[in-house]
Amino acid sequence: MSQPSPTPSEIARQVLTTEGEALHRLARELPGSFDAVTAMLLEVPGRIIVSGMGKSGHVAAKMAATFASTGSPAQTVHPGEASHGDLGMITRADAVILISNSGETKELADMIAHCARFSVPLVAMTRRANSTLAQAADHVLLMPDAPEACAIGMAPTTSTTMAMALGDALAVAMMRHRGFDRESFAAFHPGGTLGAQLLRVAAVMHTGDELPVVAADTPMPDVLLIMSQKGFGVALLVEEGRLAGIITDGDLRRNMAGLMDRTAGEVATRAPLTTAPDTLLLEALGVMNDSKRTVLPVTEGAALTGLIHIHDALRAGVA
Repeated sequence: MSQPSPTPSEIARQVLTTEGEALHRLARELPGSFDAVTAMLLEVPGRIIVSGMGKSGHVAAKMAATFASTGSPAQTVHPGEASHGDLGMITRADAVILISNSGETKELADMIAHCARFSVPLVAMTRRANSTLAQAADHVLLMPDAPEACAIGMAPTTSTTMAMALGDALAVAMMRHRGFDRESFAAFHPGGTLGAQLLRVAAVMHTGDELPVVAADTPMPDVLLIMSQKGFGVALLVEEGRLAGIITDGDLRRNMAGLMDRTAGEVATRAPLTTAPDTLLLEALGVMNDSKRTVLPVTEGAALTGLIHIHDALRAGVA
């Protein structure tokens, strides 16, 4: 009696288990040259050129993008295009990483020869130590000979997963040694969700004439006019350049009796909640959500420097 075919979910678990075991093996059998390769790449005055053919080429593109976005200038060069003029993109100041599971990818031959001719450091990422690529390389990142996860054991699956993970390991190791921090990351990721999460309050806060500033002796009729004109729903009480208080809708409701006969100093809530210009916008949004506020004054020390509205955070993509 024939066995029933596995379900898609069962196949998925088999694939993930196979690739997961390969990654654990890669961690246990990390190439002995890893430290030397990392040190060499950190000293490269030019760019890290990453290349491969087919699926390895896609891995190379991802590796180069990760290197570049974490402080290590990098680019990909397609092996086919390299043989038709793009070898000129590879200079003596660069280092080259070539990815080939077998180490016998014929399309890499011209790049290997170019590296030898101009003494460009060459790193091989392969599973075969005696392959043409490994023999030609200055450094070999030897990956375990783990089975592919596909049904016929031939489609690049486990091997490309290991190569991509090893590339991530290189990128993170170099990132840590360069002291690449959140501010550096923000500089390379100004757009999208990553950029928004790393924005500082200073990037979106309102300043100068936009601020609804009042003095302690400002009559409340004038305060209400300023609150309406500036459109933030609050007024900021400033005394000698220092933020002394805030007037919100809640303060108005609590002082309805005789409100128009009072001054800003008599109505304002003293010592308001504030944030700083260098605070992450994401953190400021969290403070506003937790305290059920729509605005936060921005101060340096006690000096008022700006105002942030919850809509500013949302417009910047922080949500």
